[in-house]
Amino acid sequence: MAGPLHGVRVVEFAGLGPGPFCAMLLADLGAEVLRIVRPGVAPDPQDITTRSRRQVAIDLRGPDGQAAALALIDKADLLVEGFRPGVMERLGLGPDDCLARNPRLVYGRMTGWGQHGPLAKAAGHDINYIAISGALHAIGRAGEAPVPPLNYVGDFGGGGMLLAVGLLAALHEAGRSGRGQVIDAAMTDGTALLSAFMYGFKAKGQWSNQRGENMLDGGAHFYDTYACADGKYVAIGAIEPQFYAELRERCGIHDPLFDGQMDPARWPLLKLRLADVFRTRTRDEWCALLEGTDACFAPVLDWDEAPQHAHNRARNTFTEVDGVVQPAPAPRFSRSTPTEPAAPQAASLDEVLAAWGAKV
Repeated sequence: MAGPLHGVRVVEFAGLGPGPFCAMLLADLGAEVLRIVRPGVAPDPQDITTRSRRQVAIDLRGPDGQAAALALIDKADLLVEGFRPGVMERLGLGPDDCLARNPRLVYGRMTGWGQHGPLAKAAGHDINYIAISGALHAIGRAGEAPVPPLNYVGDFGGGGMLLAVGLLAALHEAGRSGRGQVIDAAMTDGTALLSAFMYGFKAKGQWSNQRGENMLDGGAHFYDTYACADGKYVAIGAIEPQFYAELRERCGIHDPLFDGQMDPARWPLLKLRLADVFRTRTRDEWCALLEGTDACFAPVLDWDEAPQHAHNRARNTFTEVDGVVQPAPAPRFSRSTPTEPAAPQAASLDEVLAAWGAKV
């Protein structure tokens, strides 16, 4: 069965990180995504973010390549590009050029700083973009430096995923208006948006600027990770009083000091006490006692362990493509189920032009 985006055509200009991730999401959902790469770039099945699409080599620096790209764009519904501002315009492939030929096109632009602003033309990476949004400051242990959260927050959450939302929203609108538009997706904007929940806490006076001293940043004893007897870790998130009570009951914690769950003044000492508790058993022993209960518990799994976990296996959260273990498409659909992901494939320009009915 085809996915919910079956029939949607996307032209993706190859890049790194959030742009390919966005295109992967669209391909996972059934869109036909064509990835334009530089000559000499072969498909890489181990680059999971390039899965489920064909790629065609086009030299965009010459008029023939630009004409071929425009011919494909004429037949596309969506476009994804992640170059620095001005690059696509210099190639003759900017929004004005493309929308003049294909007025229904939704033109997605993925950058860190956005298309305008004092920093728009500067180089940067995820860590820089989340730094000016407030998010990076909030991540880390008390009294220590901020910790980069890999590049989940800027590149993939506030970047690629938010671009996908913008593209699909504009595609829906274009279906009614007949008019495309440009999506300016900036990781700085997206990261700020992901922080809405925390900014709300701060507005209520329930979140401080002190790292590692708040309820959800490791400051609270009931929302943190703890080392076990075997050196492995478990994650606890028993926020609600009934879940906190179950955690205490199952762990045999009867110390009245733990009664003051929401008293931040007690948190540092309670964290030490709880750490002592979790060091008494191995991770597997804690799993046997707490996993699947309302104690809000989970083992902290590494990249090799996660695909083997019983819950992930039951939901087919991971899949394997040509020997490469990778996350399966998400979310799940009750009817328009996407097909299984496939390794990226090379295609000739003539083949693609013919398949799309595009003429140079």
